[in-house]
Amino acid sequence: MNLSNLQPAEGSVHNQNKRVGRGEGSGKGGTAARGHKGAKSRSGYSKKIGFEGGQMPLQRRVPKFGFKNINRVEYQGINLDSLQLLVDNGVVTDTVDFSVFVDTRLATKNSLVKILGRGELKTKLKVSAHKFTASAKAAIEAAGGEAVTL
Repeated sequence: MNLSNLQPAEGSVHNQNKRVGRGEGSGKGGTAARGHKGAKSRSGYSKKIGFEGGQMPLQRRVPKFGFKNINRVEYQGINLDSLQLLVDNGVVTDTVDFSVFVDTRLATKNSLVKILGRGELKTKLKVSAHKFTASAKAAIEAAGGEAVTL
């Protein structure tokens, strides 16, 4: 082997494409395989998302309805049976606060938590959350616990 017969390793070179826009002799000169005129032949062209060639786009054709309240407050719901499961698994013993919800991935750090009333709570717990349903609050207090609103 010497400098005159060096070549890349087998399979290491993949690009076999013809380089466009490099003169008529290359076979891909002139229009560089973009056709003649029009937006698509120009450099810097990018089609709008949803553009349908001038036809009315789908997102404008479909009728709109309903109402999105911009002031809506979203709560992450956590049921009583989930709290009981935490007690059964030994994650909590007496107090459940927001950090416990985040650690156990029942809520994210930016979410608001609402305790819901599904299931039953057999353990005395001090539960801290942003909101409680009436049934959840009653069940927590019936078990001897305390519902603290953050």
